[in-house]
Amino acid sequence: MVTLLAAAVATLVFCAPGYPGGTGDAQPLVDQFASAAATAAGWPPGSLKAVYDPTEEGGLAKLGSPEAALAFVPYPFFVEHAAQLHLTPLVQANMVGTGPEERWTLVAKVGRVTGPASMSGYTIVSVAGYAPDFVRHWALAAWPLPPDVKIEATGQILSALRKVASGEKVAALLDQTQAAALPTLPFATDLKPVTQSPPLPVALIAVVDSRLPEARVRALQAALLKMGHEAGGADTLAALRLQGFVLPRLPDRPATPP
Repeated sequence: MVTLLAAAVATLVFCAPGYPGGTGDAQPLVDQFASAAATAAGWPPGSLKAVYDPTEEGGLAKLGSPEAALAFVPYPFFVEHAAQLHLTPLVQANMVGTGPEERWTLVAKVGRVTGPASMSGYTIVSVAGYAPDFVRHWALAAWPLPPDVKIEATGQILSALRKVASGEKVAALLDQTQAAALPTLPFATDLKPVTQSPPLPVALIAVVDSRLPEARVRALQAALLKMGHEAGGADTLAALRLQGFVLPRLPDRPATPP
């Protein structure tokens, strides 16, 4: 049954699996964001609260609560769980350093990977490894992986890249920020980008299971789209490495190779 949170307090769940930062560090920042967003949208004071969870399991548990009306999640999380959680995109994050979209890069040991078939028996490690559908069918849609390739999540991408460089049957799928840092590694000459995704959204704010009345949704969307252009709002966003928000521009699901 759909729960409409007309006057009750709604919860915005931030969930960023695989990225550094604990709940204690992030909570004051997401609290500030929720307060500023609600005020900008003309919502009653205290009507939007925020919670942060750095794990997929914890984020799913929090989003299962009836009070969870909004989700702020990376695009891999959205791809993996949008159908299960009934997520409707509200705005797309415009991130400092990348913008609203990014490309994901598959990195392997120099000379080891010559095409998709040569990855048989490999393990792909990534901060997005918790979302195998995203890895196979979005980030690597044009690089059809052999069925025996394993996909694993890691928050320790530097350790993973050392394994790649050492010659283990491991490849790393990097987000745009991680890929940009490759040349700075002391073992960078042992690594080679082998394929790259098309531009994909970085992160989204979505409505959970239609738990908010339409009027409140539209007011919040309009407020979020303006936040990056107003001094106070821009300062709040900067603390979360955000430039602002844009209307969602979600790509069509790639065709699955035969």
